[in-house]
Amino acid sequence: MDQQNKLTLQKLLFAFIITISMTFISCGDNAPQDPSKFSNTKKVVNASGLSDFELENGIGPIKQKIELTTIDPVLVKKGQGIFETKCAACHKLDERYVGPAQRDVFKRRSPEYILNFMLNPEENYKRHPEAKKLLGEYLTQMPNQNLTIDEAKAMLDYFRKIADEK
Repeated sequence: MDQQNKLTLQKLLFAFIITISMTFISCGDNAPQDPSKFSNTKKVVNASGLSDFELENGIGPIKQKIELTTIDPVLVKKGQGIFETKCAACHKLDERYVGPAQRDVFKRRSPEYILNFMLNPEENYKRHPEAKKLLGEYLTQMPNQNLTIDEAKAMLDYFRKIADEK
């Protein structure tokens, strides 16, 4: 057998072995796989595509319930300053303005939702049903104020303090 025929035969044998191997690898039972066994599967339990936690508490960096401690007067003052500087142009405490009144925000939303919304408004407007409803009602998106988590927590203490006033 000449060299050319030998190479052709080797190529055919190699292709045959690859084909047979791929056939055996791809064979298996056709039973449906349980997605809960995959570690990276996010459990979605509602029509919005959000987890139960996200549905109740918004989408953002706060991923678990927080424990509220006593209201810190230093944080209240800092939060009030942030509100007056970054929020008061669109929000009033006791009346609808460009955005909703803020004094009673704790009656409407969880602390985690308030934090997540302040820290991640864009994603909430895109995916969260309550944020979409607000956008439909007020026709204006709250811009991202680029707050740090500490600044958002200071505003949270401010909102907690003013909730009991009036």
